[in-house]
Amino acid sequence: MNLALFLEKAAVISREEPAIALGGRKVMTFSELAIRSSSLAYSMRYKFKLQTGDRVAVILPNATEYIEILFACWWAGLIAVPVNFKLNAHELKYIVEDCDPKLCFIAEESISNIFNIPHTVVPNSKEYIKMTIGGTMNITDVAPDDIAWLFYTSGTTGDPKGAMLSHRNLIAMTACYFMDVDQILPGDSIVHAAPMSHGSGLYIIPHMAARATQVIPESKSFDPAELCKLFNIHSNVSLFAAPTMVKRLVTHPSCNYGPGNLKSLIYGGGPMYSKDCKLAIEVLGNRLIQIYGQGESPMTITALSRAHHSNSKDRYYQNHIASVGIPQSLVEVCVIDNYKKKQKTGYLGEILVRGDTVMSGYWKNQNATQKKIVNGWLHTGDIGFLDSEGFVTLKDRTTDLIISGGTNIYPREIEELLITHPNVSECAVVGIPDPEWGESVMAFIVPTPKSSINSSSLDTLCLTKLARFKRPRKYAFIDELPKNNYGKVLKRKLRQNYK
Repeated sequence: MNLALFLEKAAVISREEPAIALGGRKVMTFSELAIRSSSLAYSMRYKFKLQTGDRVAVILPNATEYIEILFACWWAGLIAVPVNFKLNAHELKYIVEDCDPKLCFIAEESISNIFNIPHTVVPNSKEYIKMTIGGTMNITDVAPDDIAWLFYTSGTTGDPKGAMLSHRNLIAMTACYFMDVDQILPGDSIVHAAPMSHGSGLYIIPHMAARATQVIPESKSFDPAELCKLFNIHSNVSLFAAPTMVKRLVTHPSCNYGPGNLKSLIYGGGPMYSKDCKLAIEVLGNRLIQIYGQGESPMTITALSRAHHSNSKDRYYQNHIASVGIPQSLVEVCVIDNYKKKQKTGYLGEILVRGDTVMSGYWKNQNATQKKIVNGWLHTGDIGFLDSEGFVTLKDRTTDLIISGGTNIYPREIEELLITHPNVSECAVVGIPDPEWGESVMAFIVPTPKSSINSSSLDTLCLTKLARFKRPRKYAFIDELPKNNYGKVLKRKLRQNYK
């Protein structure tokens, strides 16, 4: 099954209903979107002579054209390679050289000077407009395991790798969305405030399958005030956001007027500390849903439902709210120890997942694939445990684990405590070299504005709640944490800067 069939069906069933909106303005019906995507597919096939399986890079900010280009790629049997527009020239060049696209849709012609691509097209240029009004074609037949999306990892621990996501993978992701994340009805909407090159873009697919409206904010950066306006304009709004975005939204004055027509706020992509989660529930009400996934199993490992967020009378509520939820319906999840044996309930180990959402491997990187997927199981690199009720709780990335004097220390446990200090806005804990202990704990602290804070008050807090060996031995007070374009904290940069 080709993903483009979702659009073709929407164009028949909901022909004149709005498919895409820019801000508060509806700009394209499903029928118009299908015609434009089919014409783009025709142009890619017959003007640029692209063949089934060729790669098409999409280096654009969030825009209405993003959606029609994605579906045009699938319509033509091509592989879409969405790339974050905000990456620097070196990062962009690395990804483009790795995937070797035959065509690139790019926001600025000047950027193309760093690439060696046969063809580049700027949306809304004369060439692009001609591509959208030319001939049309039937949807290309593809096999379920043909690659649809080459998903480049965010590269927080090294060079990004291209996860090969098939039509089968993304259809399974879509099914899990309906079963485990949220229901979508025709006429509902999703606001794409996060980059469409990653999580928010993946959620284009289930919302197209359900014939919902895709809303692109007019601002090119995350704007909580604009989002609150859009919540009141569109109906039954869903929003995918990283935890840092959720925090900015719920602390913005515009949120004081209520959530409007916001139906669901789906968050993921990094740790949401319990304190921030409870604040978001207090401000927005029963609208939060957490997903845990990776590019290698797109948006689909576990989910913490709206009901789990709101059931504060459950005796295990504090544990549930600190977890990432239960395994989604079409995947299996297990935890293994250092000897690759399945762990018992409650014991820490590496989280593994298998199912139809798991990628076939990394693009042109068989060595990395063999390390990542073993006997069908995807090794996530995340440390956590399964409890007796089936909830998965993450402790940390294996790369972030601190080993001090032979003892494992998990940074997230310390961060969860430090963030409760009233004068701490953000924090990150890392291991630094120690000649005696191997590693020692260091905390980077972003104070709240106009507050006074020192290491002794944080030390006192840690000593009341943590074992002495876990407390940070050093503190650094900084203006902001280094993050990538998806809001993930770059702990390797903190370690490098310390050195």
